[in-house]
Amino acid sequence: MSDQPSLFDEPESGSSSAGELNPAVVAEVNDLHTQLNQANYQYYVLDDPQLPDAQYDRLFHRLKELETQYPQLLTPDSPTQRVGAAPLSHFDQVTHEVAMLSLDNAFNEQDMRDFNRRILDRLKQTDAITYACEPKLDGIAVSLLYENGVLVRAATRGDGAVGENITQNIRTVPSIPLKLLGNDFPPVLEVRGEVYMPKKGFEAFNEKARANDEKLFVNPRNAAAGSLRQLDPKITASRPLEFCCYSLGRVDGADLPNTHSAILNLFSRWGFKINPEMKVVNGIEGCLEYYDNLAQKRNDLAYEIDGIVFKVDDINFQQQLGFVSRAPRWAIAHKFPAQEEMTLLKDVEFQVGRTGAITPVARLEPVFVGGVTVSNATLHNMDEIQRLDVCIGDTVIIRRAGDVIPQIVSVVQEKRPQDAKSIVFPKSCPVCESHVERIEGEAVSRCSGGLVCAAQRKEAIKHFASRKAMDIDGLGDKLVEQLVDEGLIESFLDLYSLKLADVANLERMAEKSAQNLLEAIEVSKQTTLAKFLYALGIREVGVATAQNLVNHFLDLRALVKADLEALLEVDDVGPIVAKHILSFFAEPHNQKIIDGLLNIGITWPAIEKKDSSELPLVGQTYVVTGTLASMGRDQAKEYLQRLGAKVAGSVSAKTSGLVAGEKAGSKLTKAQDLNITILDEDAFLALLSEHGIEHAG
Repeated sequence: MSDQPSLFDEPESGSSSAGELNPAVVAEVNDLHTQLNQANYQYYVLDDPQLPDAQYDRLFHRLKELETQYPQLLTPDSPTQRVGAAPLSHFDQVTHEVAMLSLDNAFNEQDMRDFNRRILDRLKQTDAITYACEPKLDGIAVSLLYENGVLVRAATRGDGAVGENITQNIRTVPSIPLKLLGNDFPPVLEVRGEVYMPKKGFEAFNEKARANDEKLFVNPRNAAAGSLRQLDPKITASRPLEFCCYSLGRVDGADLPNTHSAILNLFSRWGFKINPEMKVVNGIEGCLEYYDNLAQKRNDLAYEIDGIVFKVDDINFQQQLGFVSRAPRWAIAHKFPAQEEMTLLKDVEFQVGRTGAITPVARLEPVFVGGVTVSNATLHNMDEIQRLDVCIGDTVIIRRAGDVIPQIVSVVQEKRPQDAKSIVFPKSCPVCESHVERIEGEAVSRCSGGLVCAAQRKEAIKHFASRKAMDIDGLGDKLVEQLVDEGLIESFLDLYSLKLADVANLERMAEKSAQNLLEAIEVSKQTTLAKFLYALGIREVGVATAQNLVNHFLDLRALVKADLEALLEVDDVGPIVAKHILSFFAEPHNQKIIDGLLNIGITWPAIEKKDSSELPLVGQTYVVTGTLASMGRDQAKEYLQRLGAKVAGSVSAKTSGLVAGEKAGSKLTKAQDLNITILDEDAFLALLSEHGIEHAG
């Protein structure tokens, strides 16, 4: 008989030494498995988390601690084993005991009615058939094999008969149970479903890849397939994949319910995610109504679908109907219109947006995609053109998802003609011929003629008249649009030459209201230099930055003549903001508008240089966050600047104080961590009052 002690022997002393086990340890590990598996089920399958993240982390850490101390208790189905296997050199093949069949397709209502008629004819039925309806997820079909409730193998569909063993990668998908919940599952159970990448995860992944100059995925299906076929499971684990089950493959040792929908509900109880849009309907009319409803919701779903799968719900009927070729007679996929198609890129034009962003737009050979005929697609920016390596004359793949602007997702390089032409980005604005600027570190190129560019004039005038800028009372957005549309103004300089009769003749205007507007425009001529600078709409120059520029330069002429080094000496002005300022004042169109504004009489009080050493908050840096009841954050920043403080946008070790209103978030937390002085609104008002600033609220 071996001297090796049993795992369940009681230790001789009151405490266990390393490697020894007792029933209490085993019970704790089993309990941790149960709690963590249940938490994963609630979080990833039901989307209804019940366990706080901190508590989950503590339980997970405790389980890892015990598994390190007692390696005998480390099992493949442990929640700690989602990732950890070594990379593979290749994927082994798996033969499916029950073939993974494909589905026949229906493309219109008549196809669906023909399918339903064939079902009724074969079953010799006159009553309506009950169908289980599920969205057809646009991902990768996989098979999951469980023995005694533990995941032992996962495989791709492959050709339906033979797939690839992807068990290590599937273990990393958090919505797939490594061990089934409950205790009433069969000894052998094969579950089939779809691994997919949700839209948000796909967009976030591509955004990160774009920032790192890495290869982008064309669509979520392509992303899911590429993620599952990684030889290193750690790479798969880093991808935001989910799993949704949709059918039974094989079952041994148990009888399951006699309807497809009931089987899926049972799977849900054992820990699998099933689609919340799944529904059982009666007859072909119910199927068509379900299809129409899901088509309406399609673009709002969190995942891509390319159609609806309809299955005869009754398992006995399924068995009677059987199979034809490689597809079941009892199921069909009613496909949505394709969202990707191939077409020819005929030309590229450049459009100017309301903020000056210049966007290349592809002119295409018209193609029917996503339910509509598409002849234009966005190319985003020059970086995207270079990443795609796209030329005029190329054959390209277009994607359109619902209301999303069609875009080129890839180029069919082997179809490139010899006379394909490179796409050249314009150096001057196609609308106003102002210089096009692209600040280092930014992807977007912009027109610098914001004051005169027709594409931007409405937004520029609205900003100029706003309360924090020139504060022209009565000049709202709709009136600005009327004035521009009627050709009465082309820039905000023209506001000061408006005639009473012209304004009074506008829709919903009368002579009195027109007179009030003209008087408000006249009053706006008396302003401050900070408000004037902000009103010009220089990119990245907000209220606080405008005030900092005024505090530093005191005079508009000095600011206009400042070079990069001089601008960088200003508080809160970094290289990007400085380049925006230089570019703005260097544009002749902008110079002409500013001269015109000064010539018609816009003035502000002369600013005398103050001895900053006398200001109470000189040398201190403050941050304002949250919502203040008595004032806006911009006004709070202005008050702090009047007292000599520098106002920053983020909290750091150099921050002197934080003014925190309601719903202050991460900045408040960071300030607390750094032991920075925090002023609530009452304390802030008291500080202002102490130094002679009385805010009326």
